[in-house]
Amino acid sequence: MNKGKIKLELLAPAKNADIAIEAIKCGADAVYMGAAKFGARSMAGNSIEDIKRVVDFAHQFNVKIYVTINTILYDDELADVEKLIHELYKIGVDALIVQDMAILRLNIPPIALHASTQCDIRTPEKAEFLEKVGFSQLVLARELTLNEIESVRNKVSVPLEAFVHGALCVSYSGRCGVSYACRQRSANRGECAQFCRLPYNLEDENGNVIVKEQHLLSLKDMNQSVNLSSMIESGISSFKIEGRLKDVDYVKNVVAYYRIILDEYISAHNEQYERSSCGISSYDFSPQLNKVFNRSFTSYFLNERNLQNGYSIASIGTPKSLGEEIGTVVSSRGNTIKIKTKFPINNGDGFSFFNEKGEYEGFRVNKVVNDIIYTIQPINIAKDTLLYRTYDRCFNELLEKENYQRKIKVRFQLRNSNKELILDACDERNNNITATLNLESPLEPAKSLQAERQIDALKKTGNTIYEVEEVVASGELFIPNSMLSEIKRQAIELLDIAQKTNYKFDYRKRENIDCAYTKDSLDCVDNVANERSKEFYLSHGVKNVSYAIEHKDYEFDGNEVLMHTRYCVLRELGYCRKNKQTNKLPQRLFLVNDRVKLLVETDCANCEMKIRKC
Repeated sequence: MNKGKIKLELLAPAKNADIAIEAIKCGADAVYMGAAKFGARSMAGNSIEDIKRVVDFAHQFNVKIYVTINTILYDDELADVEKLIHELYKIGVDALIVQDMAILRLNIPPIALHASTQCDIRTPEKAEFLEKVGFSQLVLARELTLNEIESVRNKVSVPLEAFVHGALCVSYSGRCGVSYACRQRSANRGECAQFCRLPYNLEDENGNVIVKEQHLLSLKDMNQSVNLSSMIESGISSFKIEGRLKDVDYVKNVVAYYRIILDEYISAHNEQYERSSCGISSYDFSPQLNKVFNRSFTSYFLNERNLQNGYSIASIGTPKSLGEEIGTVVSSRGNTIKIKTKFPINNGDGFSFFNEKGEYEGFRVNKVVNDIIYTIQPINIAKDTLLYRTYDRCFNELLEKENYQRKIKVRFQLRNSNKELILDACDERNNNITATLNLESPLEPAKSLQAERQIDALKKTGNTIYEVEEVVASGELFIPNSMLSEIKRQAIELLDIAQKTNYKFDYRKRENIDCAYTKDSLDCVDNVANERSKEFYLSHGVKNVSYAIEHKDYEFDGNEVLMHTRYCVLRELGYCRKNKQTNKLPQRLFLVNDRVKLLVETDCANCEMKIRKC
C-alpha cells in the first residue's frame, strides 16, 4: 500500500462472532462489536473467547476489530472495566469505542481509543479537544451537514467516522434521558426503552388533539449510499453501518452493497485513496438495500435541511419495516388480492400496507398465480393501496447460502538450487516469504515441459484464504505432485506467520494534559456518573461538573431536558413557526400516550427541539 494515500474504511456492526465473520467475508474493513458488559447495546455482548475468534480471523485480512465500551460508568464498575480492557488488549483488539472519560484515568494498556458518537461531537472545538486528549478516531454526530463535517476536518488530523446507514436516534446521541426518567432504563447504559418508537397524540395544553396516535418521534432509516463521494470529499474516511442488533442477512447485504460503492470510488481515485484492509470479496447475490429491514430512507441533514425530499425525515405511520414498494392493489376479495406490479412475487413473501384508517397491517403470501395473491386468512384491502414487501423469500434464501468468499491474492515463483526446491511467495499484504524443501537427490530433467501441470498444482489452495493469481515455473524439471503440495503448504503456513508478525497496531495517543475543554463549555459539563470522569474534566479547566441523571446523587427538578434534537415535530408536520405561510399551532404542545406526557419546546433560532417531562 502507498503510505501517502488516504485509507477508506467500511465499518460493519456485529451482534456476535458469527455475524462479525460474515461481515468480514462480505468486505468489511473493520467491525465493531460489544464485550460482555459496558456496551451501548446491552443485548449484543460477547465473551473474550468469541471476540478473540473474530480478531484472529479479521487480522488475516488487515481488518480491524473495535470493541464498544461506550456507556457511562459508575464508580464501582471502574475496576471491572480496567480488567476488561487489559483482556481485550491481550487478545489483540485494535481499539475501544468509548464515551466515559474515566477510561482515560484508569491504569490501562496503550490500546487505541475512539470517541463514540455518544460523546456528541458536533463542533470543531469538541473534536479538537478529543484529539488532544488522545483519541485516535472520532465518531461524529449523525446530524452534521457536509459543511459542518468539513469544518471539523479542518480542525483535526485524526480519522473521522460517520454513520452512513441504519436506524437513527431522534435525539443527539448521548443527550437522551427519556428512557431513564420514565422507566429507569438508561440509553447511556445500553438499555434504551425506545420511547421514540411509540405512538403519541400531539395535544395543546387544553387536551385538544391535533394529531392522533402517530409515531411522531420515529425517524426513517439513514441511507447515504448516494452521498459517499461527497462525504469523502468533506473529510470522512470511516463509513459506519448501524446495526449491532440486526441479523446476519441484514449485515451481509448492507456491507456488500457499500463495499461495491466504495470500491468503485477508490478505483476511480486510486491516486489518492485506498482500502484500509486486504482481500477481495466475491458473492453471487446482488445486494439491495430495500430488501432488508428499513423504515424507508432519509439522508437526514447531510445536505442541509432545506434539501430534504418534501422535508420528511420521520416514519410517523409505523416504526416497523416497510421494505420495498412493490405495487398497488387492483382488487381484494376474501383470500385473494389482485395486484399491479412489475416485480415477481414468491410463495412465502411477506407484505405490509396501511389500511384506510392509516393503521399498519401485514400478511404472508400463501400462493401466487400471475398477479393474484392467495393468503391464508381473509383480508380486505382498498383499491389502489400501496403494498410493500417486507420479506422476499427468494432473496433471503440466496443470502443464507455460502455463496461468497474473501481471498488474499498471492504470487508464487518456483525454482531450485542444488538440492533444494524453493517457492517464493508474495501476497497483497506485502508479505514476502521463501519456502524451502530439501531434496534427497537432484531433480531429474522432465521428458516433456511440466510448467502447466506445476502451475495447476500450485494454484489449488483449497479452503485457505489464498487465491493464487500468478505462478512462475519453468517446467524443465520433473517435480512430483507430492513435493509441490508440501512446498505449497509450507509457503501458506509461512505467509500466515508473516502476517501475524507484521500486523500493525494503532496505539493510544498521548494526552495533552494542558489543553482546555471547549471554550463554550468551560462553565459546565454534565453526563458524568463517576469521580474519575469528574476529575478528568476538572483537570482540563471545566469549572463545574454536573452529574448525569443516572448518578445516585442526582435529584430531578422536573425541568430537565430529556431529549435534545435537530429534528422538529412541527416542521415534520408542516407547521414550522419560521414559515409565514404555514398555520401556527399553540406555543405549548405536548406528546401524550398512556405511558408518558412530554412537553415539546422548539428552539426556532437554532432549528432544534427539546423535550421535557411533564
